[in-house]
Amino acid sequence: MVRLSVNDLSFAYRDREVLSGITFSVDAGEVLGLVGPNGCGKTTLIRCVDGMLSPDGGRVMLDGRELRTMHRREVARAMAYVPQSAGNGTAATVFETVLMGRRPYLNWTVNRTDEEKVVAALDLLDLGDLALRKVAELSGGERQRVMIARALVQETGVILLDEPTSNLDVCHQMGVMEVLRGLAGEKRLAVVIALHDLNLAATYCHRLMVMKAGAVYGYGTPDEVLTEEMLREVYGIEAVVKRDLSAPYMVPVRPGHLREGA
Repeated sequence: MVRLSVNDLSFAYRDREVLSGITFSVDAGEVLGLVGPNGCGKTTLIRCVDGMLSPDGGRVMLDGRELRTMHRREVARAMAYVPQSAGNGTAATVFETVLMGRRPYLNWTVNRTDEEKVVAALDLLDLGDLALRKVAELSGGERQRVMIARALVQETGVILLDEPTSNLDVCHQMGVMEVLRGLAGEKRLAVVIALHDLNLAATYCHRLMVMKAGAVYGYGTPDEVLTEEMLREVYGIEAVVKRDLSAPYMVPVRPGHLREGA
């Protein structure tokens, strides 16, 4: 079942084309990784898909409905978004901030079910002990996990995440990716994640979409996409791609060094 599909999407800032001919789909239960160098258009694409930016062309379909025909509350019940930066925090507590993710379902009062969902999300992301702390008092990585928990309690069929692991240590990077991959399968979510870490993306994403200069360079499984040729043409680096584990991974070659010495 296709939960999210994007067809021939384009976007420009004034006269500068930022996205051109972007087409992809994400099935229920699938994690799609968006990868590519800085400035290639990953964040702009996510903002167009979420509806924060209006594409100049193309269509975004959400569970078979065109995004631009949907009311914002309908979209909020179908798709959640985690921004690249969690900001500097607010005076609200962690519990209160995550509870905001229930807003699309609230009328005037918060009920016990809403509170239970918040507690479950906090525990899932190892935030239970921080529930009563002010978000402003947390580290950048802790605030990032709070934003992910807020998206999870929204209980949408699609989750968009813009570099959700950028402020996390390696333990929490893996923990967050395990949670997202597990929930995608268990709850049949479509998850789209913009990532810089190619090895992390190849380990946890079912498919990768490589972007270069606002266009799709490659689209497929990690085995199909993560190649030495792609790394040279998209990132301008020499690297060895190894395939002796469950997922391919790349080892950069230092300039001026032979591969055997990498």
